[in-house]
Amino acid sequence: MRTERNLTRLDRVFARLDREPERPAHIDVPRMSRHRVALFAATLAFYGAIVWAVVITSWLVRLDWQVMFFRPYQQWSEIHAFVDYYVVLGQRGPTAVMIAAWLGWRSWRQHTLRPLLALGVSLLLLNVTVGAAKLSMGRLGPHYATTVGSNEMWLGGDIFPSGHTANAVVTWGILAYLASTPAARRWLSALSAVTSLGVGLSTVYLGTHWLSDVLLGWAAGLLILLALPWFEPLIARAEAVIFGLRDRLRARRAGTATVPAAPVEVPVRVRPRDSAQDVSPTARSPRAPVHLAPGPHTARSERTPVTPAGSRRPPQTDRVTRGTTTSARPVTGG
Repeated sequence: MRTERNLTRLDRVFARLDREPERPAHIDVPRMSRHRVALFAATLAFYGAIVWAVVITSWLVRLDWQVMFFRPYQQWSEIHAFVDYYVVLGQRGPTAVMIAAWLGWRSWRQHTLRPLLALGVSLLLLNVTVGAAKLSMGRLGPHYATTVGSNEMWLGGDIFPSGHTANAVVTWGILAYLASTPAARRWLSALSAVTSLGVGLSTVYLGTHWLSDVLLGWAAGLLILLALPWFEPLIARAEAVIFGLRDRLRARRAGTATVPAAPVEVPVRVRPRDSAQDVSPTARSPRAPVHLAPGPHTARSERTPVTPAGSRRPPQTDRVTRGTTTSARPVTGG
């Protein structure tokens, strides 16, 4: 009996992930080495220095105003159309979709959910850290500046640090973080650095960000990439939980699957018959017993006709029973 069920698309995806070990042996998970910890500390110090320089309205703020008055979008207007398209590489929606598609294909090929989970954790950290910094410092952008030479802090803005720059660092840098070989990691790191810095300078060219916003956004994105190895145990635990849920769903489906039952033969009690009766297998089943009135059984031809109660038919007194001789009827004159 065939009891196989049709596999859904999700079942086929998990079946693909089960063919080989979840994490290939040739791919090393980055660890928080001393070099990485030192680079993280240096980047964090750079982050703090940028914030302090803007808060005290230092030379960095004056440089921001000089660049704003220079108006790059007017000085090099011929590249304005190209910059409008290039800055999309830092927008979270399009870049997240492209990177997620690529990492989803890698998860399929490598039989692991780690690439997609690492991207999700990095984007979550980006939203929390950069969003909190934007809301807490509330700096206004160049187009909304109120006082020339001021740092425009705590005025209800949301452009410090630059979200475009930080997002470009994280979304393109995650490819380098998840690279399979050291050579690919180096090339992808350089490519992501150039791409993210170009996105930041594009926002300065368009006048939507100060130069210090770009520097702080680049540092914020780099801090997230450097801190990802600390979240690797969480990523591995989340992957184990997802596969555990998958296994429980499979077990539940297997337990509740309906299997057609085989026909059950019910034994039939056969009453003994006389030897003269037909006992062939094609004989009809006996009818229900008929309860007869007590007394000797008489043939139908010997019974006296009985008129049922309420019948409109008059009684027939001259009816003769079959089998008896009848005398000649008297002829009456007319």
